[in-house]
Amino acid sequence: MRAAVFILTFTALAALGFCAPAVLDERDQMATLPIYKNSSYCIDQRVDDLVSRMTLEEKAGQMFQIQLYQGPNGTLDTGDPESNRNSTEVLLGDMLMTHFNLVGDILDAKQVAEFTNRVQKRAAETRLGIPVTISSDPRHHFTENVGTGFMAGVFSQWPETLGFAALRDPDLVKTFATIAREEYVAVGLRAALHPQVDVATEPRWSRISGTWGEGADLTSELIVAYIKGLQGEKLGKNSVTTVTKHFPGGGPAENGEDSHFNYGKNATYPGKNLEYHLKPFRAAVEAGARQIMPYYARPTGTKYDSVGGSYNKGLVTDLLRGELGFEGIVVTDWALISDFIARGQSLDAIAWGVEDLGQPERMAMILEAGCDQFGGEKIPEMLVQLVKDGIISEGRLDVSVRRLMREKFILGLFDNPYVDPEAAAKIVGNPYFTRIANETQRRSYTLLTNNNNILPLNPNTRTTKFYVEGITSAPLAERNIETVDSPDEADYALLRLAAPYNAHPGGFAASFHSGSLEFNTTEKARQAAIYKAVPTIVDLKFDRPVAIPEIVEQAAAVLGSFGSSSDAFLDVVFGHTWPEGKLPYDLPRSMEAVEAAMEDVPFDTRDPVFKFGHGLRYLNSCDADTAAGHCSN
Repeated sequence: MRAAVFILTFTALAALGFCAPAVLDERDQMATLPIYKNSSYCIDQRVDDLVSRMTLEEKAGQMFQIQLYQGPNGTLDTGDPESNRNSTEVLLGDMLMTHFNLVGDILDAKQVAEFTNRVQKRAAETRLGIPVTISSDPRHHFTENVGTGFMAGVFSQWPETLGFAALRDPDLVKTFATIAREEYVAVGLRAALHPQVDVATEPRWSRISGTWGEGADLTSELIVAYIKGLQGEKLGKNSVTTVTKHFPGGGPAENGEDSHFNYGKNATYPGKNLEYHLKPFRAAVEAGARQIMPYYARPTGTKYDSVGGSYNKGLVTDLLRGELGFEGIVVTDWALISDFIARGQSLDAIAWGVEDLGQPERMAMILEAGCDQFGGEKIPEMLVQLVKDGIISEGRLDVSVRRLMREKFILGLFDNPYVDPEAAAKIVGNPYFTRIANETQRRSYTLLTNNNNILPLNPNTRTTKFYVEGITSAPLAERNIETVDSPDEADYALLRLAAPYNAHPGGFAASFHSGSLEFNTTEKARQAAIYKAVPTIVDLKFDRPVAIPEIVEQAAAVLGSFGSSSDAFLDVVFGHTWPEGKLPYDLPRSMEAVEAAMEDVPFDTRDPVFKFGHGLRYLNSCDADTAAGHCSN
């Protein structure tokens, strides 16, 4: 009995940060465990013990993170030689990797939980039994770009982060992030490759939908709530660790082109406004951000070397770690060293500014810059060789491995990496989570114009005819809405329009919406004919700020949305819920105005159609800010 009390006492002390004695009584059952497996020791001791036992190859394996695929019915993936995809067995057993990004939409929570348990069981069978950390790109939204996120699947489905910026409610953001944490943890996801805190100062950039808009102060406020919701007030066994990205801010994309690609490799600062883009990162570090990811772009117009973020010692070591005081993990964005294939498109390694270096030289430069882990790479043997050749010291690896292992210990993975598949099926997408998500889709709608207070519509659906575009059939049928084939036959038109863009060639590049923010002449004329024929309510699905002066002038009402279902749109149109959003960025008047503005400066397009913060309310509806969304006519 006395020994049991001894164990519990030191376990409790360890949880509070105090260290157990170096050696426990041999009679104690816990004393038979290695220190790193013994939860009665404090984390620092466990990390020291584990690292001291690791071979060079085991250390190298920790410093890579690659995609993890499921096999049929949640089995371990057997790999695919044609696409250069290694099996899970090779990744865990031969490459000794333990950090993975789960690929694919989650359509069965129980099955995915069973899969993660199989992965953890196989990891436990390795020499040291180091548990796996499974990460994820965003999964709770409406993204159409599978290169940067996944569809919600069985998770609760919310607007994009722009929708939260439109609502400007930190408490709601924290609620969302807490729900996301519960759904992630239920299926075994313990690291979020988000939040994205780039400030959207360049309207043409293709990744604005994942940001919080054009305001650095608003982004900074909301991101604190987001990180607290996912991690908890303190990182622990029920937390999801976050990866804040893309340092020092991807928003100032030259000509709006994304730095995944050679034609977008520069981040430019004509307004000398780098500090504005650093604001959210400062807030994130202060809020306890655990991991940070630099972006691909090379900075131009700053004092820093013109090389990509993860190669850039001035950015990573001097600015992020030195000036901002960040002490956590720096993980690179994907595919900086090796060429790759994405959605059938062959692409060179994303090594802007160091394209002429060989792969080993790139790897060494990334480590010298201060990064801890290589994202999207699976070449630990190259790192081992760099150490054996004396180019990188094993002590340098120890610095990063300690950070990475410490994170696993804090998350409780060494003590229990498994999840409950039955519980996952009940938690993920449960009615409560789904209800709040659906309400938020509706609330985040932003009412831009409402001529003659046409909205909300209150038609007799038995006699009123609608011309519709972009609306799925099920919610129309549920409301007994009669649709017709042409605007001339209709009493009203309801149009859900995607924001305009120009597609680059290539399977991967085409998913990044960039280029013009105006509809072309043909499309403008087509829409104008509809607006002239019938009173038209337009829903612009904003993934970027659009230049739509003609729509604003011609349509009867215009709404902006940031990720929503057809059902949500119809609820807003017919007044079952009220739009509460405010624009998270300016809406420019023309492409000419956008091209004349500076990429790094906010709110500088000439004579915008609507300014940041614009958003109307329905006539006679209560003020959503004071009624918390529970409004009635």
